[in-house]
Amino acid sequence: MKTPHLVSLATATPSRVVEQAETAAIAPQLFGGDSALLEAMRPVFENAGIDRRHLAQPLDWYSKSSGWKETQALFVQHALDLLERAARDAVAEAGLAMTDIDTVMTVCTTGISTPSLESHLKNRLSLRDDVMRLPIFGWGCAGGVLGLMRAADVAKAHPGSNVLLLVVELCTLTFRPGELTKSNVVASALFGDGAAAAVISTTGSGPKIAAGCEHTWPDSLGVMGWRVEDDGLGVVFSRDIPNLVRNDMKGVLDGFLQSQGLILDDINAFAPHPGGAKVLDALESVFGLTEGGLGDARDVLRNYGNMSSATVMFVLQRVLRRGLTGRCLLSALGPGFTAALGLLEAET
Repeated sequence: MKTPHLVSLATATPSRVVEQAETAAIAPQLFGGDSALLEAMRPVFENAGIDRRHLAQPLDWYSKSSGWKETQALFVQHALDLLERAARDAVAEAGLAMTDIDTVMTVCTTGISTPSLESHLKNRLSLRDDVMRLPIFGWGCAGGVLGLMRAADVAKAHPGSNVLLLVVELCTLTFRPGELTKSNVVASALFGDGAAAAVISTTGSGPKIAAGCEHTWPDSLGVMGWRVEDDGLGVVFSRDIPNLVRNDMKGVLDGFLQSQGLILDDINAFAPHPGGAKVLDALESVFGLTEGGLGDARDVLRNYGNMSSATVMFVLQRVLRRGLTGRCLLSALGPGFTAALGLLEAET
């Protein structure tokens, strides 16, 4: 069976940029006034490893309560605009026309649309009437890696076809003003908005998508996810995620590499999802790197924040632009609680 290749990769972000200091300054307004808890959480903004982020809406919009109807309308509007830009860039980079796309996959966990996003994009992008569509919801931060692996599976199942993978997250639209909880404060310090698109095919050139795996730990549903509230989605974060990475990720990683006849020393580059500064610290330990060794991931976190599933695509783009030699390990963690791993190999 022919090996799928990552033929192209493009990213897109909203034009609005907010500095982290601005967000910290309006925190009392966002959370309905100061309190002992908010004062104790102020270091979250300073220690997040983030300088700036891209926002779908103007900063003052986030201080007002918005209903589910309004936020979902904004989600569809901004998601389609970002995905159209990213898709056009990815298809052009691949040297293809939109009519060459056989399958469109959309990965997202921060909003919903029925008809799904790629069905709206069909007309915007002039995709073929017989294009196969596959919308995927619920992977959270793991969606970029898992989406790439599923796109590779589709490309292998249909040799010679072109798969367009679309990933978009508008994390900031899920912010709930006035909810002074640790998880919501952390989310306000971490989340940004962005999108990515990639073309995967067995016929194009580019890094080979060699293998992938996922591991879901038992009894871990409460580690990460959403609470469904009357006015939207409430974020769920466990403070134990960095410790879970340090204690449990190495065994999963070693098992995956062994299944491919590899060891950690065989990996030449790393493209992890930068969920947060402490998670990156833990991953550097797991990967056997020195402190600060995940430079690409830290740069993306610093300049874009955590864009959930889209973030790892920004990291991978930096790795590829620098020129990949050998093997690149992709990694992410998402609701489930699930670890997602992928292996790319440079063409020889």
